[in-house]
Amino acid sequence: MFTGIVEERGEVAELTDLGDAARLTVRGPLVTADAGRGDSIAVNGCCLTVVRHGDGAFTADVMRASLDATSLGALWAGSPVNLERAVPAGGRMGGHLVQGHVDGTASLLARAPSAHWDVLTFSVPTVLARYVAPRGSIALDGVSLTVVDVGDHGADDASNDGPWCTVSLVPTTLQSTTLGTLAVGDVVNVEVDVVAKYVERLLAGRGGTA
Repeated sequence: MFTGIVEERGEVAELTDLGDAARLTVRGPLVTADAGRGDSIAVNGCCLTVVRHGDGAFTADVMRASLDATSLGALWAGSPVNLERAVPAGGRMGGHLVQGHVDGTASLLARAPSAHWDVLTFSVPTVLARYVAPRGSIALDGVSLTVVDVGDHGADDASNDGPWCTVSLVPTTLQSTTLGTLAVGDVVNVEVDVVAKYVERLLAGRGGTA
């Protein structure tokens, strides 16, 4: 379990294509300082298992299902990535409950900088839009964020971008995560609030009645 509070902006050292999987090596001196084989580290919001570590880097295997559902397969040597160690029992819940189980990907539609923060608009996969609510929580590339607004470009809209949401990034987030350098069209991993998914599942089991 994670909280979406990025501890370190690391860098991809190597991504090896294994056909039905990939082997990813990431430099991250902070998150590897106390790492052990089998530990969980979130890379751009994806929970990965450490299989080898040393010299300030760790290696993890990424199966095909994860490559297909996330943006990890598009990384290259030198790519910056957001890193977070699993939160220990009794640790601070600085963001929100983040499992590291990516639900899909979204692209940056627009970026509006201001004097003290940036407002970013992201596409939202249609199948996930019902879980995204104003003032609710969302994890984008592993960063816990509060949704500012939501909407939907309908079929009659010239942009035809479908559902979208906006988030505001304070200077700390802009400086310490990869979201600060995103350009329009860049893709991020999305994890919606797990509580919303469980509520929907429970209500479905009761015929949708409260």
